[in-house]
Amino acid sequence: MDVHIDAILVARLMGEQFPHWASLPVVAVAQQGWDNRSFRVGERLVARLPSSARYAPQVDREQNWLPKVTPGLRVAAPDLVAKGSPSPAYPWPWSIYRWIEGEPATRAQLVDMGAFAVDVATFLSEMHAIDSRDGPRPSSHNCFRGGSLAVYDQQARAAIARVGDDPLRDAVRALWAEAIASEWSRPPVWVHGDLAASNLLVRRGRLCGVIDFGCLAIGDPACDLSFAWTFLDQDSRANFRRIVGLDDATWTRARAWALWKAAILATGLVDGQTRDRHTAGRVLRSLLVSGA
Repeated sequence: MDVHIDAILVARLMGEQFPHWASLPVVAVAQQGWDNRSFRVGERLVARLPSSARYAPQVDREQNWLPKVTPGLRVAAPDLVAKGSPSPAYPWPWSIYRWIEGEPATRAQLVDMGAFAVDVATFLSEMHAIDSRDGPRPSSHNCFRGGSLAVYDQQARAAIARVGDDPLRDAVRALWAEAIASEWSRPPVWVHGDLAASNLLVRRGRLCGVIDFGCLAIGDPACDLSFAWTFLDQDSRANFRRIVGLDDATWTRARAWALWKAAILATGLVDGQTRDRHTAGRVLRSLLVSGA
């Protein structure tokens, strides 16, 4: 079911379900995510609506589990204010959170990439230290983040077979085979599940908030560590790894998570913008840098 989500719809939902906020202006957030559409409501609130039925279960995942995770974090994270209900105008549950000041991270705005890498690594280390008992397991609702790479084995191998450069293809095939031969053998830890730069908020060049916990789960932290290759450069990657720690096998699986996403985009196995395909090609090559 396709639903056109815009400020007019959000204002209607606010008026119907939260009339005490009906007079507040509703403005679309400049940088939208894939899973959700976000709208600033007044100065202090943000409404987040799943973009399709596939992402609707993430609403309850965030609302049920964020209260257990956020007390252990020093950076700002989504603070639930209200839960919206399905209606004739919009068929899925949705959320209202407090607005977090900050801009999605870009390399251009980061004066010190090494310090930023330490900030993100510290955030992950804090998540790994939070009690994970009874937490949600990886599933289709969070794209199996925190779970086994074997879920994507067939897709990854199909994408790798399309890589045109023979030496590169052989190298990424070897990396993938090494990664899926290992698994996380320690107690499960909390994983964010979608640690993209667009979900990391920055003020004055430092990490100030983390958003979009819809893929939150407990399991193997390797999926989050893939950020080291999808955004950081080689020097800041070393800072990131030093703070997070963990064993070599986990870092190999982290490289493989980044490899999977880069391979399916770079080879056109899944749709993506030209810019995304070019970035994916760069990531594929950076994954083969030794010592990272």
